[in-house]
Amino acid sequence: MVFGANLATAQPILPDDYIPTDVDQARIGQLLFYDKILSGNKNISCGTCHHHDHSGSDGLPLGIGEGGAGVGPDRTPGTGADRVRKRIPRNAPSLWNLGHNSVRVLFHDGRLSRSDIYGNGFDSPAEEWLPQGLDNLLAAQALFPIVAQFEMAGNPRENEIAGAIHNRIDTAWPIIAKRVRIIPEYGQMFVQAFDHIEKPGDVSIVEIGNALGAFIAREWQSHDSPYDAWLTGTPLPPDAERGRQLFFNNRCASCHAGPLFTDQAFHALGLPAFGPGRTRAFDPLPRDVGRMVKTNLLSDAYRFRTPSLRNVALTAPYGHNGAFATLQRMIRHHGDPVGSRAAWQPRMVALPDIPWLAASDFAIRADTREMARQVQALDIQPIRLSDEEIADLVTFLHALTGETARDRPMGRPDTVPSGLPVD
Repeated sequence: MVFGANLATAQPILPDDYIPTDVDQARIGQLLFYDKILSGNKNISCGTCHHHDHSGSDGLPLGIGEGGAGVGPDRTPGTGADRVRKRIPRNAPSLWNLGHNSVRVLFHDGRLSRSDIYGNGFDSPAEEWLPQGLDNLLAAQALFPIVAQFEMAGNPRENEIAGAIHNRIDTAWPIIAKRVRIIPEYGQMFVQAFDHIEKPGDVSIVEIGNALGAFIAREWQSHDSPYDAWLTGTPLPPDAERGRQLFFNNRCASCHAGPLFTDQAFHALGLPAFGPGRTRAFDPLPRDVGRMVKTNLLSDAYRFRTPSLRNVALTAPYGHNGAFATLQRMIRHHGDPVGSRAAWQPRMVALPDIPWLAASDFAIRADTREMARQVQALDIQPIRLSDEEIADLVTFLHALTGETARDRPMGRPDTVPSGLPVD
């Protein structure tokens, strides 16, 4: 039954394995997820970069955030004074199964985790300023994109939210909460869905985060793939079965472990470098040092969180910066990371054309010392794979796609209470 698989890895996902959520709160979260009222300039929503049409992501290597227009690969960077000022430095992660009870850390660099270090239940970029009362990691996570300058908040002097976050991160959340609660439909929905909310004026960013978290946890559950059927006795097709055995017998499952196919740890894969980087005030180079952004430990440099592989075939491109357009290319990189990185060319990544940012898109590659540091940080060992074996692995990864992955229970709303357009 589990030939070729580690018994600890071959675990089914059950409905009870997810955090409990309230359906009425999730309904509010669905509307807020697609409502641009949460953004500084009221021109982008959570759903813009995590859209149902793109399986909870955006189909781009590096996203186009605040100031852009459209959805997915067709999204444009805007024009005039409102155009984007920076690419989003990392690939938009998919949302599948983030409500699973085993999830303990979020973001590519793990900068959000469960912890009592600040007295509010989380170790987060907001530290002690993150409000108390958030139900879970997803509720906490939802609060950060809306106060990120290039994602949803906008630039200083453009709106009151962008101005507030440059004072201190928590000063923007009450402004956002007021925007939401004074909309009569939202106010009434919060009163009905939250027992402790007696009037719309009681709604805070905590309830908004909890509603968004409830929606994400309920909406993006997926555990009905052919692989899940295999766990209960239904054979996989021969090529997928060969791929499954290769996956579990060739170190893939050492990192992509457990029911979500992730160890939730951080590893350096030696991916090609490009983009604006996740720069810091004291480190303005256009580079992304990964986990080190959170910990400031050199030992964490260039390491990124292992992504879940469930529905991975639906969420191209791949890598923390979307460096590889296909699963085949990503697998080849795992097989020969040094050779793959050396052979990689900028033309291989489909960055949307943004002429005023083009000069910096690949600037970091000219820094020979930085490139040498990144080459030396590598946690995966080469493994020889034939074309046929790679094809079988790809077929197995497709067998991790849920049968109902494209048919979500709530979906994208046609309208939202603010009256703003829905992407």
